[in-house]
Order: sequence, then structure tokens, then C-alpha cells
Amino acid sequence: MSRVRSLLRLEAVALQPDLALLLLRVWFGLSLCVLHGWGKIGRLSADPVQFADPFGLGMGPSLALAAAAEVVGALMVVIGLATRWAALGVIVTMATAFFFAHGGKLTGEGNGEMPFLFLGAFLAIFLAGPGRFSVDDKLK
Repeated sequence: MSRVRSLLRLEAVALQPDLALLLLRVWFGLSLCVLHGWGKIGRLSADPVQFADPFGLGMGPSLALAAAAEVVGALMVVIGLATRWAALGVIVTMATAFFFAHGGKLTGEGNGEMPFLFLGAFLAIFLAGPGRFSVDDKLK
């Protein structure tokens, strides 16, 4: 009976929080960078730039900040360099996208499901830290 209980609890799978953090960082970091950030970099050369400007900085600077967070910040999170600071930039960007650009909607046309999911993932990374498999850990 204890063998069955062990199988049901998946005890054969050792807890690997550092590996889980690496997977979370790479999965969400690369997804954000490749699927969303690269496109914003291309839009920086548009004339005129069309992008939400929730803080009154101008469309160009707002787009540049979002692109920087989604490319540079996301790649820093992927390798685990200044992870919490990089994640914080992404968190601010995703919160802004979710609440301002998408009106905090999770369903319907123009919903903010994607920024909401990225916000949750990068919040988890911010709170947990980068883990052992990161540049930050090697620089300790």
C-alpha cells in the first residue's frame, strides 16, 4: 500500500525548485521577447509611431520603454542577470498593458489575457528570485 501511495503522490519526482525556476524564466522570458518584444522594436521606426501613451511620455518613448522591457528585460530574466530588477520592469510593463491598454478585461474583444499571464509569471519570478541556475547565483 505504501508503494501505491508513493506513486500517487509522485514521490519519485524529486522536488526541483531551481530547475522549475529556470524553466519558468526561460519559457516566459523567451515567449515575451520573441512573440511580443521583437515586433515592438520593428514598430519603433514607423512614422508616426502608434502606441498607447498611458503616462503622457509620448507614443515613441512609451513604445521604446515597452520594447526594452519585453526584449532586454525578458532576456536578462532568461539568463538570470539582475533578475528581480529586470522582472520588475516587465511587471510594470505588463500591468500597464493589462490595466490601461486592455482595460483590465480578461475576456471578450481586445482582452488582456496575455499581459495578465505574463504579469503573473514575472511576479512569481520576482518573488522567488532566479534560482541556482542563473548568472545572479554565480555572481554571489
